[in-house]
Amino acid sequence: MKNLPYFCRGEVIRGFGRGSKELGIPTANFPDSVVDNLPADICTGIYYGWACVGNGDVHKMVMSIGWNPYYKNTKKSMEAHIIHTYKEDFYGEMLSIVIVGYIRPEKSFDSLDALIAAIHSDIEEAQKRLDLPDCRKLREDNFFRTSANQIMNGH
Repeated sequence: MKNLPYFCRGEVIRGFGRGSKELGIPTANFPDSVVDNLPADICTGIYYGWACVGNGDVHKMVMSIGWNPYYKNTKKSMEAHIIHTYKEDFYGEMLSIVIVGYIRPEKSFDSLDALIAAIHSDIEEAQKRLDLPDCRKLREDNFFRTSANQIMNGH
């Protein structure tokens, strides 16, 4: 994927309401305007990277890009699970992310428990990879210091 790392930001919108409630894994969802502008070579699947809400701290994240086959979505989505505990929801805030690397393709699962186990495995994998020096340096990228009010996609 020649477009990685990929930098983008957009306003956090309400998703399907499954992340926190059904999976116990809260996600921040991007609007269609961000999803529709992804480069063609960023295929569906599970990714890892860095995320920042508003002008806050930068945290590790794992992200699903695609149709979430287990739920048979008809609309492509980008859902980031930020590996940090927030005290409250942040709908309407600007979310800045850098997608650093690819973990696996998206796929369906036989059960909700199998999906949850896969997500936890993805989170562990993301944490390991983001500790590598080449990945860690992107946490300090100037992108996270530019105005969070500027919506942008790209490098």
